[in-house]
Amino acid sequence: MTDTRETAPHARPAADLLDAFATGPDGLGAGEAARRLTEHGPNRLPEPPAPNPVLRFLGHFHNVLIYVLIASAAVTAALQHWIDTGVILAVVLVNAVIGYIQEGRAEQAMAAIRGMLAPQSTVLRDGRRTSLDAAGLVPGDIVLVEAGDRVPADLRLIAARGLKAEEAVLTGESVPVDKGTAPVAAEVSLGDRSPMLFSGTLVAAGAGRGVVVATGADTQIGRISGMLGRVETLTTPLVAQMDRFARWLTLFILIVAGALLSYGYFVDHLPFSELFMAVVGLSVAAIPEGLPAVLTITLAVGVQAMARRNAIVRRLPAIETLGSVSVICSDKTGTLTRNEMMAATLAAAGRVYSVGGSGYAPEGAVRWREADAHPDEHAVLTEIARAAALCNDARLRGAEDGWHVEGDPMEGALIALAGKITGDGAEPLRAWRRADAIPFDAAHRYMATLHHGRGGEACIHVKGAPEAVLALCADQRAPDGGVAPLDAGHWSDEVEALAAEGQRVIAVAARPAPREMETLESADLEGRLTLIGLIGLIDPPRAEAIEAVAECHAAGIRVKMITGDHAATARAIAARIGLTNHDRVLTGADLEAMDDAALADMVVETDIFARTSPAHKLRLVTALQARGLTVAMTGDGVNDAPALKRADAGIAMGLKGSEAAKEAAELVLADDNFASIAAAVREGRTVYDNIKKVISWTLPTNAGEAMTIILALFAGLALPITAVQILWVNLVTAVTLGIALAFEPSEPGTMRRPPRPRGEPLLTGGLIWQLVLVSGLFLAAVFGVFLYATDRGYPVELAQTMAMNTLVVLEIFYLFFIRNIHGASLRLSALLGTRVVWISVLTVTGLQVAITYLPPLQRIMGTAPVPLADGVIIVAIGAVFFALIETEKQMRLAFRAPAAG
Repeated sequence: MTDTRETAPHARPAADLLDAFATGPDGLGAGEAARRLTEHGPNRLPEPPAPNPVLRFLGHFHNVLIYVLIASAAVTAALQHWIDTGVILAVVLVNAVIGYIQEGRAEQAMAAIRGMLAPQSTVLRDGRRTSLDAAGLVPGDIVLVEAGDRVPADLRLIAARGLKAEEAVLTGESVPVDKGTAPVAAEVSLGDRSPMLFSGTLVAAGAGRGVVVATGADTQIGRISGMLGRVETLTTPLVAQMDRFARWLTLFILIVAGALLSYGYFVDHLPFSELFMAVVGLSVAAIPEGLPAVLTITLAVGVQAMARRNAIVRRLPAIETLGSVSVICSDKTGTLTRNEMMAATLAAAGRVYSVGGSGYAPEGAVRWREADAHPDEHAVLTEIARAAALCNDARLRGAEDGWHVEGDPMEGALIALAGKITGDGAEPLRAWRRADAIPFDAAHRYMATLHHGRGGEACIHVKGAPEAVLALCADQRAPDGGVAPLDAGHWSDEVEALAAEGQRVIAVAARPAPREMETLESADLEGRLTLIGLIGLIDPPRAEAIEAVAECHAAGIRVKMITGDHAATARAIAARIGLTNHDRVLTGADLEAMDDAALADMVVETDIFARTSPAHKLRLVTALQARGLTVAMTGDGVNDAPALKRADAGIAMGLKGSEAAKEAAELVLADDNFASIAAAVREGRTVYDNIKKVISWTLPTNAGEAMTIILALFAGLALPITAVQILWVNLVTAVTLGIALAFEPSEPGTMRRPPRPRGEPLLTGGLIWQLVLVSGLFLAAVFGVFLYATDRGYPVELAQTMAMNTLVVLEIFYLFFIRNIHGASLRLSALLGTRVVWISVLTVTGLQVAITYLPPLQRIMGTAPVPLADGVIIVAIGAVFFALIETEKQMRLAFRAPAAG
């Protein structure tokens, strides 16, 4: 069998293809079809092996920090410290369960693409029409298609009548494209292969038949599926940085633990069992065992916030990634635009009108010279409306969710235009009766109709490609309502002007007909029409997308349009929505001529890419990532799936998007609204800020705890806080105070900060300084209180209880400080906090009072009641600590402000 990928079926005459596939106009015989089905296999993509759920669950334990926690649990179990063991293992298990539930469906992208194959097809077998499962199609089958059919395989057309196909899911083309049987050049792009119908696309109008040239994995959709399967899924910056941090933390703990064991055993000659338990206490203090769970909860809270913004998150870490993106690569059709045709401009002799409105709603004003134009004063508008409504096969239907078109979207836009002019809604000029019509055909590129009015008058209307309609006209409608000689040069200039604005231009013409005329022939048109004018149609940009693009630019995020549509259309839409550098456009052909190095240079400065293929989109995303940028890719079609998966944050459209795009993406927009992306970025930045707050709160407190143990061991003193008390503090504060930070709202100026660099480390210089400063103050306060208590002759249990409560009080004050990492904490709004913050503070306070003053808990935790006066001293120490760190922050902000300005 001939390899159709090498022979370019779109470049060969249909008769040659029939010979090459050993078939004929009557199709294959049943026996031959069965043989080919055995040879080529079913017309579906191969099923991938299902991931083992047990192995997928165990994969969530494959993290160095988790290994450290498990090792700590094993040590505590060997020493029969079962409370420590149970808590650590519970944290590990909860973290794995949450990750398993949230990330378990990432492999469904392939299944979604397979679902786009048509389930049933009409084919010729032994000269008879028969319906069969699309999986039974084989190369060489003759398939019949008509309007509304989903194409079941890649077809080379051998017959077509008024055939149009919607290929937006595959090529990004915003309007149905004409299809014919004439061969085209072998090297043309996917969107220009007019004799081909591609699997998964939709027949919008007309009918035809074609020979199957590719099935299953060999189709264009199949090749995209192959790319999707080979695309590497990148880890998110948060996951990668946390993994690196865990490795260094592990090494640091091992070094410190080894040094302490050696020093205590060989220098201080301490009993090994006592020393080893102290080292375990150090490990419990140093390892932030609650951090993975709290980070997961922070991300889960972000999921809920995103859902309220109509952004559905499929993978938790994607929220943090979205908040750090520096480039959004957006598909045009259906994402920045409405994926709906609308008449925008009317050009008549001497006058150009603008048309308002939205979508397919037959409501809106027609304006001339900044004033509403009424048909009574502008007779040409009535003629345009009559031609638009009568020379038309579409219907408009109103519903609760808006107006929808049944038929060709362009013809639906013309019905809406006629309704705007006449005021008759979705059924303008319903009194006219159609007597005959000449359907649109790619050969003559126009449609003509013959109608009779109520008074018996007859009229012929024509619409089509401007050059085709102009060739049929003898004259043109004059501004005064009469006729004038046709000025072909003027109309050619008008067509070019509208096309340069990204509008799809059609011409409308008319002529009166005899009352008795009932049939319409091409001869009735040639050289006998009067040109009425031109209609410019656009796929209008979303109004909210303009604001969203501006907000993204203010946040330091570049927006780039990657579309399969024509360069002029892309340039015009880009100008309307406010993209920078909208005069520079790179096409798919330009990309093919560039090597990776040249592309990496051009991709940063260019914001519009037109006539691109799926492979181009994938290459563009990769090139941007190679320049160190964090890339978000938005899209809705099958053609976007590989790039969505490769991008740092893939964002799919939920309403009009294909299932393949949704399953390949990390986020899905429930309202298909580009404006939701800006809102999602804000939420993503807020989530990352909250993650930084959780880390900035957890690490210094844990470091302070660890340093007290280290200092006590080197100084030969009793531990200021026992291992059980340390674990208690870590457990209680992590699940209360730490989690409270997950619910923090956005700080002022969140969307006025530039995105963080892709390679910015989690432990920045500022965070390291804060870690050193705060942990040092924790050490001084906790050890100071412990020494104060022992100096006053208090029992060791009371001294340790006071030190533990000092630690908790410091963590509460530190919580109010860390809530505002980009602004002042000493403000009324900051001190008032949120409802969650106060619930957490009161919960921790109540628990500390319980273990301090209730005898049963005192026996378990080894605590003693703290006198009131000493309790006041502890709270005062916390207030002084807050004043110190807030003053230091204000000093840093004051020095940073001139540089920022």
